Amino acid sequence: MPPTTAQLNKDLALRAFETLFNQRNFDAAATMWSPDYIQHSTHIAPGRAGLFDRVRAAPTTFRYQNALAVAEGDYVVLHGRFSGDGGARPMIVANILRIEDGRLAEHWDVIQDEATSQESKSGLPMIGDHFLAIT
Repeated sequence: MPPTTAQLNKDLALRAFETLFNQRNFDAAATMWSPDYIQHSTHIAPGRAGLFDRVRAAPTTFRYQNALAVAEGDYVVLHGRFSGDGGARPMIVANILRIEDGRLAEHWDVIQDEATSQESKSGLPMIGDHFLAIT
């Protein structure tokens, strides 16, 4: 049975995030992000150029770790952790992506700092099965 559009879109989003944030392969990433990319994040300048410039400006330790990917139709939600950007804590982010013509076309996000074990009222980490050592 061939993969569904939702599965293909999820695979694209995961591959695109790995390529841009972890491999920092801007040429390959440019084939996965639309030239007309719409960026709704308040932390990133407009368009694909704004996103790529943000990644170029980040330390080489900047990484994305995905924990959950959900897709329906043209939309994909990635829930994961951005770390190594020089901030006090990793960021836990729900990235909402719209796919059009086989490329990431639009992005929204919901961001929060990662909680420590002392701050977690549930006693559970936000990503994975253990807390990161956050100083």
